[in-house]
Amino acid sequence: MLGICSLAAFMAFLDVTIVNVAFPNMEQYFHAIDRASLSWVLSGYNVVFSAMLVPAGRLADVFGRRRVFLYGLALFVLASLGAALSPIVWLLVAMRIVQAVGAAAVIPASIALLLAEYPPSKRLTATAILGACAAAAGAFGPTVGGLLVEAMDWRLVFLVNVPLGVALMIWSAIVLRGSAERLRSTMPDLLGTVTLTAGLGAVVMVIVQGDGWGWNSARTLLTGICGLALLAYAIKRSARHPAPVVELGLLRLRPVAVGNLGLLIFATAIYGKILVDVLYLTGVWHLRPALAGLALAPGPLITTACAPIAGRLAERYGARLIAGIGAVVFALGCVWFAAVPGTEVAYFSQWLPGSVLTGIGNAMTFPILTGVAVSSLPYARFATGSAVNAAARQVGAVLGVAIVVAILGVDDSALNQLVLLRAFWVIGFTASLTAIVTLLWLPRENTALDLDAGPSLPQEARVL
Repeated sequence: MLGICSLAAFMAFLDVTIVNVAFPNMEQYFHAIDRASLSWVLSGYNVVFSAMLVPAGRLADVFGRRRVFLYGLALFVLASLGAALSPIVWLLVAMRIVQAVGAAAVIPASIALLLAEYPPSKRLTATAILGACAAAAGAFGPTVGGLLVEAMDWRLVFLVNVPLGVALMIWSAIVLRGSAERLRSTMPDLLGTVTLTAGLGAVVMVIVQGDGWGWNSARTLLTGICGLALLAYAIKRSARHPAPVVELGLLRLRPVAVGNLGLLIFATAIYGKILVDVLYLTGVWHLRPALAGLALAPGPLITTACAPIAGRLAERYGARLIAGIGAVVFALGCVWFAAVPGTEVAYFSQWLPGSVLTGIGNAMTFPILTGVAVSSLPYARFATGSAVNAAARQVGAVLGVAIVVAILGVDDSALNQLVLLRAFWVIGFTASLTAIVTLLWLPRENTALDLDAGPSLPQEARVL
């Protein structure tokens, strides 16, 4: 079960960053299409993935996590094949949007299936491993994307999902238990689902497109205001509806609220750093995309290897201490990158030590905060709460890229070493904010509730 869920999370989050490296190759292939239109291949996935996570998680709790997981995985695989075979840009964008819907269905359902499999005392380590796979996927994206593009072209970036996805579907159909099916909950509020999805999508759209549209433009302001208004209405409606799309009582659980907030901030740092890393290695050190991807590989490898150890340490010494120390270690790694690398290639002396620090810090923070946010969820809300967690992670990823783009500015001539080093400082400061939030607000003791007795929502998490 852990292998299935971890591989599913890896595939879904890999597609957040793997296509970035293939984008220049797409520009050459679709040379008649302007960059703004082609950018929807990237933006469309991020916007829809972010917006659909919470509704998909709620539906998984209603219709069954196994069923939603398998259907979402099938949709993801078919859309990947469609994207690889797309002859025109807008069909490619449409397939990316369908792919995002499938990924949004897979993530919360997979986490819910994993939580149901483990007793409360072991959930932190299990979710730490899954969270590490999600974190490593985003970091591995440039590595895998660069190698695949050099092996063939941009189509291979999508085509690689097909054999992996089919194998995972067969494995899942054999292993996943039918007992994890329909929980006999009522259908979530349809209007609340639509408004939440539209509102979150509009806010993410502003973050993604704000630099291209202009932050002060009428389109940006109108989209942002509409998005915030829709979110406010969805939250107000959720507080009163008997079957809300998001049960706000979950956020009254302190580990859930602080874990999600810390993860949002830390994801901002993680995904911002991924972009700066690629730009530095290719723009300052002038490495080929494939070689730059290999240079980035040690960081996510260290994260994946250290995550199980970090999970066991968190169970013994407390998640607050381990995640807080990890955020500090990650921030120190960013300080290394901001202070040490020069304009000449010196990988082992100038780059690798920083990768070791950030890899260890990532393993101690990202998966542990994920585990904290989901391990205290009530049984009947495993998928819904996990979806909120995944949405926080994804919004943080979009924010991180937007902040880096804002630092770099719109003038390509400004992309030099000093600007990128300034971005490293900002990323390190963001990671330090995660440490502050974690050490000050996260409970001292792990609070994994024994929720296996039944699907009812515990008293402290009730809305009404």
